[in-house]
Amino acid sequence: MGNGQLGVVVVGAGYWGPNLVRNFNLGDDWHVIAVCDLDLERAERLASTTRTAVAVSSIEEALALDGVDAVAIATPARTHRPIALAAIAAGKHVLTEKPLADNVESGEQMVAAAAAAGVILMADHTFCYTPAVLKIAELIQAGELGDITFVDSVRINHGLVQPDVDVFWDLAPHDLSILDFILPGGLRPSGVSAHGGDPLGLGKACVGYLVMQLGNGVIAHVHANWLSPTKIRQLIVGGTRRTLVWDDLNPTQRVSMYDRGIDFITATGDAERAAAQVSYRYGDTWVPALPEKEALSLMVAEFAASIREERPPRTDGLAALRVLNVLDATTRSLDAGSALVTVDSDIKESVV
Repeated sequence: MGNGQLGVVVVGAGYWGPNLVRNFNLGDDWHVIAVCDLDLERAERLASTTRTAVAVSSIEEALALDGVDAVAIATPARTHRPIALAAIAAGKHVLTEKPLADNVESGEQMVAAAAAAGVILMADHTFCYTPAVLKIAELIQAGELGDITFVDSVRINHGLVQPDVDVFWDLAPHDLSILDFILPGGLRPSGVSAHGGDPLGLGKACVGYLVMQLGNGVIAHVHANWLSPTKIRQLIVGGTRRTLVWDDLNPTQRVSMYDRGIDFITATGDAERAAAQVSYRYGDTWVPALPEKEALSLMVAEFAASIREERPPRTDGLAALRVLNVLDATTRSLDAGSALVTVDSDIKESVV
């Protein structure tokens, strides 16, 4: 664009597309060129909320428009691969809604195609760009928690039962992407065990408990639930120095750091004597100040920065693929009666 802005097409004018259009439209980095949706009238209504965007009903029409630098996909996961591959083949950068795809093979094809074409493939892991999660990642990287000892994440409420996926594929991508973002080295569990409940007889898990083995005796637990009458969005990360709690529904104290824990003194002897070497530490609680910024605005700004600086975005295709691998393992565990299954978490550069 003449003013230095990047041109973007938003594909999908349903639930998430309007949020993307609004943030692209308000930011200084982007110019919304078109809204694409199979329902042309819906696309036209959303396009009318922008400065100059037009409405189209096919990705082919969208890619033929002048000035398109990137494509943002806000459609069901099963459609991500063909749309993304068409955009990548046209030399466009791609942003995809979570999850990256509906299966690992499709995700790998997207990552490999983007690398071969030299374009950016980014996942819209929105929660990773909230000020709270950015602060959590900063604190963990700075060593404020010490070594991670456990992770517990809860995401429950009366949710919309999805027609094509279970509660894990619907809600857990948020938690998994956050863990991949904040944990040193990303989310690379050696094993996964998933337990799902279907009390309504819908043919899919509506309540789910996911346990991941992170190594060195550390486990991460994710609870996802469509049926809870109360809404909870909470993450607890335990460390050898401090414990961190993120309560996303507490506007005045979203992130809290607790200088509380258990100190162990190595001792020899019988079990009773060893137990006596455990001491409990009760220290101060610290609540860091967080800026009030919309996560999506930070996400679209990161997408633009990664394109201009020719670098991987903070939630790149490989990060999205790690999340996809855990989701795949979750399904395999459910199919195997909640058995512990291995995860191909060692996403190598050879994928790209």
